[in-house]
Amino acid sequence: MAAAAAAARRLLSSRLQTTTTRLLHATAGASQGAARETSGGFIHPAAVVHPDAVIGQGVLIGPFCTVGPSARIGDACQLHGGSHVMGDTELGEGCVVQTGAILGADIPGQTIIGENNVIGHYAVVGVKCQDLKYKTLINPGCPSAPCQNSTKMREGGLEEEEEEEEEGKDQGGEVDITGGSGVDLMNLFSVPHQLQQGRWKREAAMVDPGKGKGKGKEKEKRRGREDCFNDKASSRLTLGTGEECFLHIGRNNEIREYCSIHRSSKSCDCTVIGDNNLIMGSCHVAHDCKIGSNNIFANNTLFAGHVVVEDSTHTAGAVVVHQFCHIGSYSFLGGGSVVAQDVPRYTMVSGDRAELRGLNLEGLRRNGISDQEVRSLRKAYQKVFMSSITNESSFEDRLAELEQEIELLESPAVSRMLESIRMSFDQGRRGICKFRSWSSS
Repeated sequence: MAAAAAAARRLLSSRLQTTTTRLLHATAGASQGAARETSGGFIHPAAVVHPDAVIGQGVLIGPFCTVGPSARIGDACQLHGGSHVMGDTELGEGCVVQTGAILGADIPGQTIIGENNVIGHYAVVGVKCQDLKYKTLINPGCPSAPCQNSTKMREGGLEEEEEEEEEGKDQGGEVDITGGSGVDLMNLFSVPHQLQQGRWKREAAMVDPGKGKGKGKEKEKRRGREDCFNDKASSRLTLGTGEECFLHIGRNNEIREYCSIHRSSKSCDCTVIGDNNLIMGSCHVAHDCKIGSNNIFANNTLFAGHVVVEDSTHTAGAVVVHQFCHIGSYSFLGGGSVVAQDVPRYTMVSGDRAELRGLNLEGLRRNGISDQEVRSLRKAYQKVFMSSITNESSFEDRLAELEQEIELLESPAVSRMLESIRMSFDQGRRGICKFRSWSSS
């Protein structure tokens, strides 16, 4: 009877302790939920948000999102399920990051995204550039440059390693998931405690304390392996470091699905996107590009590195722009064009390779350019690009003649177009797109 009473007391005490623990967890969860309601935001339990991340008021973070330790999320932002904010990334107020989008990267530098931007599904914004000149520094102890102790690890040759593997399995040792290289293939940037324990268990099982033969050799090999593993573990702390690179995006941009926008390739430069741009699906903005404001880029528009796009331009679909080209304001790039040289302001180009096709009259009308300005632009364009059969003067001569037309130069639009053409022939620039003269048409 006494034993039964003691067993009943132990069972009752255990159940009481379990109930108390559950109540404490429920109370903590309720207080946490109340805090979230107070801030006006919500973080899904399946999201992974680093405690060092700065989260503003009213932020909604969906399931399976990740937010890194250096991230800063502004007020009223929405992170839809499966989106990720990594590295030193700042997200302005009122931004929407849709499913699968990735912002930033764990490399030196910074990604700054302004207010009220929409980042579409599976867009990649602020990641490392694809310029081969940008190098990621790797510690000499990393897998691509094995440490000096790696020779000790492989002492005895391949056959001996295979024998050790079998011996470890026979004695119940855990399998080394590092592939024999001492590098954790599951996580290159951390050293899991479980992996260390498993590795040491396996190596301990490989040494039979009851046998004196070969004991010193096994100790020496194990010591060499431990040194190499520690060297490589410390090298992971610096893996992926390199020169700082930057991306700055303004306000009210809509960056649609599957777009890719890369950081700069140098610390002295920056990839820049202005305000109120519509970047449609699958567009690409490469490193060090400078994009102005109020632009519309149709699907599959691709900008190579160092391209400059001014304001209020419009591209049709599947446009490719060569690196270092300059796209002037109010210009239009026809569908499927391959642009290998500069596009002057107010003009329209198309073709492979793209050629000048006249003024972007519809774009000028939509952007509120006055009829008087349009007439002046027509006259200037005809003088420069549509020479008659009797006028055999060179292109440079025609530009000089236009500069003498005081009445036309009083039009700000004509002055800006002339400036755009002149600047395209400066040192380091690519010149303007080819054009068909009136006499050859």
